[in-house]
Amino acid sequence: MSKLRFLKAVGLLAATAVLGGCVSFGGAEPPPSLLSLSPDQKLSAGATQSGPQAGSLVVALPAAPQKLNTIRVPVQTSGTGIAYLKDAVWVDKPARLFQDLLSETIAARNNRLVLTAAEAGGLAQTYITGELVNFGLDGPSLKVTVTYDAVKMTDDKPVEKKRFEASESVYAAEPGPVGEGLNKAANKVAADVAEWVG
Repeated sequence: MSKLRFLKAVGLLAATAVLGGCVSFGGAEPPPSLLSLSPDQKLSAGATQSGPQAGSLVVALPAAPQKLNTIRVPVQTSGTGIAYLKDAVWVDKPARLFQDLLSETIAARNNRLVLTAAEAGGLAQTYITGELVNFGLDGPSLKVTVTYDAVKMTDDKPVEKKRFEASESVYAAEPGPVGEGLNKAANKVAADVAEWVG
């Protein structure tokens, strides 16, 4: 076998291996749909925001407990028991979805220049970080809750920390109503954080 044929064969095997990691050829059925968060307040198409890096704001990826370090939706079944809601799958981990929602909400609501950490290059005036404590369903009460412990660090000002929380009742422990409830609660928290940030 020539060297070129060998390299092509190896490339084909590598591509097949990568594809196999993305596509399931059997086993568990994929969920009928994926859940995501949609901001109530968003920048309009073509909106332009400008300003110096030094005056910008960065929303960091929140820390999250292990129960949220997944694309599944946790359900508190008892005081110490946690399960995951059947067929409920996020398009990304909740911390990343909430970071994007919060960034969009602050930019749209406050007309702030919100950059990524890389875009700001360490020169941003304000950094918002924290922990996404709760982002799931309480089974017995059929109530979803989003809890975010926010930390605001602004140049030449004391560090501030504040807990934000919102809950919504849902009519069933199913992906549709739970996803809608979590979206509403997350938007409420994001709006409250945006008002606090200014």
